[in-house]
Amino acid sequence: MTQVPDDLLYTEKHEWVRVQDDVATIGITDYAQDQLGDIVYVELPEAGSKVAQMEAFGTIEAVKAVSDLYSPVSGEVIEVNEALRDDPTSIKSSPYGEGWMIKVKMSNQDELATLLQPDKYRELVGG
Repeated sequence: MTQVPDDLLYTEKHEWVRVQDDVATIGITDYAQDQLGDIVYVELPEAGSKVAQMEAFGTIEAVKAVSDLYSPVSGEVIEVNEALRDDPTSIKSSPYGEGWMIKVKMSNQDELATLLQPDKYRELVGG
């Protein structure tokens, strides 16, 4: 069964966000990594880049598809999970832990209200 942690917010495009103060840690959900299959490459932005809510910030490449990654929030990328560049397998094994992708200093906390609560995300993925 798909894991949907209760301490996160979600997008309809299957990204998650964990908020601590004004910093959002972002990754893809357990459901998304399961649907993608074997992940072979991830393209992430550089620290200092700007991201906008629900605009693509990178791509994830699996054996059978390439998908855009969408930012749940707007702001500045302050940290990138560099380990994923060499070995993206932690996205599969630990999507909510070691498989995080970027950290963003949020420019508009009001955007969080537009994201899905865990129960709504569970409904979306049939969990």
